[in-house]
Amino acid sequence: MIRAIMRWCMENRLLVVIAVLVLIVGGTLAVINIPLEALPDISPTQVIVKTSYPGQAPQIIQDQVTYPLETTLQEVPGAQAVRGYSMFGDSYVYVLFKGGTSIYQARNLVLQYLSQVQSKLPPGITPALGPNSSGVDWIFEYALTDPGGTLNLAQLTTLQNWFLKYELQAISGVAEVATVGGMVQEYQVVVDPQKLLAYNLTLPEVEAAIRAANGETSGSVVDMGGASYIVRTSGYIHSLKDLQDASLAVRNDVPITLREVARVQLGPQLPNGVADLNGQGQVVGGIVMMNQGGNAYALIHQIQRKLKDIQPSLPKGVQVVTTYSQAPLIQRSIHTLTGKLLEESLAVALISLLFLLRARSALVALVALPLGILAAILIMWAMGVPANIMSLGGIAIAIGVMMDAPVVMIENMHKHLEHNPGGDPWAAAMAAAEEVGPALFFSLIIIAVSFLPVFALGGEEGKLFAPLAFTKTFSVAAAAILSITVVPILMAWFIRGRIRPENKNPLNRALAFLYRPVIHGALRAPWMMLVI
Repeated sequence: MIRAIMRWCMENRLLVVIAVLVLIVGGTLAVINIPLEALPDISPTQVIVKTSYPGQAPQIIQDQVTYPLETTLQEVPGAQAVRGYSMFGDSYVYVLFKGGTSIYQARNLVLQYLSQVQSKLPPGITPALGPNSSGVDWIFEYALTDPGGTLNLAQLTTLQNWFLKYELQAISGVAEVATVGGMVQEYQVVVDPQKLLAYNLTLPEVEAAIRAANGETSGSVVDMGGASYIVRTSGYIHSLKDLQDASLAVRNDVPITLREVARVQLGPQLPNGVADLNGQGQVVGGIVMMNQGGNAYALIHQIQRKLKDIQPSLPKGVQVVTTYSQAPLIQRSIHTLTGKLLEESLAVALISLLFLLRARSALVALVALPLGILAAILIMWAMGVPANIMSLGGIAIAIGVMMDAPVVMIENMHKHLEHNPGGDPWAAAMAAAEEVGPALFFSLIIIAVSFLPVFALGGEEGKLFAPLAFTKTFSVAAAAILSITVVPILMAWFIRGRIRPENKNPLNRALAFLYRPVIHGALRAPWMMLVI
C-alpha cells in the first residue's frame, strides 16, 4: 500500500505540489494566528463568586453569606468541589468543576443558581462572578511611580483606579485589572459614645442619617416663561464640612448635626496589602488578567502599546514601570524552536557536503523539515492547542527524528545513481523510495505512537504533558506522510547529474577503515558484545 501511494504521488506530482502550496499557506496562517502563551493551564475549571458585605465581621459573613452560597452552589451540575472563604467585609466562594467542563458553561450554570440564592442573602447584598481567568492568565504587572514626588501615594492610587485601570480594561481580551497596594482615602466618622447617650441616639440612626445625607432627590418640571425647569434637591457630600453638617435628629426644634456627636476626618482605608518596588518604598501596582484561551503574547503587546500611548496624558513625572510580563518566556520558547530548526538544518547541510559531496542533496531535507513543522502547527491550530513552552518543546524534540527519513532516502538514491550513471532521476527516485520508504514510514509511525500513553495521564499531569505529546505526535506523523509523498519528488528534482562514488570520498574511506575491524570483531564475538 505504501508503495502504491508513492507511485501515485510520483505520477500526479502536480497535485502533490498544489497540496504542498496549500499546506504552506495554511501553515503560515496558523503560525500568525495560533495563540501564544507561556505555560499550559493545568488548573481545574473554576468559577469565583465574590460577595461584599461592608463592615461585617467574618463570622457574620460566614453565617449570612458564605454558608447559603455554599449550600446552594453544591447543587450545580458538574461541580466537583465548593470552597468558601469569609473575611472582613467580603465572601469568596470557589466552585470547581469536573475536567472537560467549558468555562462558559460553568459560569452559565453558576449564574442560574445565584438567582435562586438571592432571597437567602441579607437585603441589598448581591453576589457577582469573578473574572473569566485562571492562575496562568496573570500575564502582565506594572507599577506607578513618581520619582519627583509630585503626587503622593493616595493620588497615584486614584490615578490607577479611575484612569489607568479603565484604559487597560477597554482592551479586548483583558478580563480584569486589579490594583495592588496604594492608599485609598475615605471619610472616617469616629463616634463619641458618651455624646450619643447624651442625645439619646444610636449607631444605626447615625448610619441611616449619613446615608440619607448623601443623595439626591428628583422632583418634577416647572414651566416658567416658556421654559421648563427641572426641580431637584442636591445633597451629595463633596467635603468634610458637608458630612459634618449632616442632620441626625431634631431635639427641641434644634437640629443635631454629625459634628456634635462624632469626629469626621479624611484618612486612609484599611489596606489589604502593600506593594514595594526594589525596596525603594510603597508604590501602586496593577495586575492584568487575560480571558481564558486568549493569545497572551499578542495581548501583552497591545497592553504595552496602550501604556505607551497614554504616557503623555499622565501627570508630569509619573511613570509606568513593567514589573512582570510573560512575553520574555514566550519569546525564549519561540527562539528555542527556531534555534533547533537552524541547528538541524546546518547539521544536515554539513553532513550532505562532507559525506555525499553534493549541496543540492541537502535541499531535500531542508525543504521537507519546514513543511513538517508547518503541518504540525496547522494541526495544532485546527485542534485548538496553543503554542507554549510544552507544545513548542514537543516540536523541538521531534525535529531530529523528522530528519531521519529524508537523509536515508537521499543516501539510497545516491547509491542508485552511482550504480546507474546517466539514468532517469525520476526512475532512480522511485526505486530508492520504494526500497526504503515503507520501512522508514512505519518506523516513524512507531515513534509517533510511543507518546500515546501520555494521553492516559489524568489531572494536572495530563494537562501539563498533553501539549508536548500532541505536538511530538503531530510532527513525527507529518514527517512520515511527507517521506512517502513529497520527499521522492524533491529527490527527483534536486538530485541529478553525476554522483561521485562513495569510495572516492576520503572521509568515507577513513571512517570505513576505522569501522571495519570493529564490526568484524563484533560479529566474531556476538555474545560478548551483547554482554557489554
